[in-house]
Amino acid sequence: MKIAVGTDHAGVRLKEDIIAVIREMGHEVTDVGCSCADSVDYPDYALPVCEQVTSGEADRGILICGTGIGMSIAANKVPGIRCALVHDVFSAKATREHNDSNVLAMGERVIGPGLAQEIVKTWIGTPFSGGERHVGRVNKIKAIEDRYLQH
Repeated sequence: MKIAVGTDHAGVRLKEDIIAVIREMGHEVTDVGCSCADSVDYPDYALPVCEQVTSGEADRGILICGTGIGMSIAANKVPGIRCALVHDVFSAKATREHNDSNVLAMGERVIGPGLAQEIVKTWIGTPFSGGERHVGRVNKIKAIEDRYLQH
């Protein structure tokens, strides 16, 4: 699996831990930045990750900022992205099984590296459960996007 990872200045330290875990799991990583502590704007890093996911260049994406909130808001503006803001392992599993999330957002100021690594392992390792109920709900999300893209 190929995973695109992006962060703003508030997630740089956690990004390195996450990239290491992804590689340990045997997956390929594309790091879209940032790599500095200077203040940058999170949408500038959310967009390239999401574009890689929607184009098929990456299978999934992971976004990190201070809280994960800004990244998740920006990511969910991109049609085809189902970004989940996650700060616990249960939610990481549930969003893959039930929502087929293709982007994960986390906050470095909210969780530590150990928990973040477990969240990433769970999220990457959990397949979409499929089934009529969950597929139907994901299709309804797609229908909302389609409705607003027509305007």
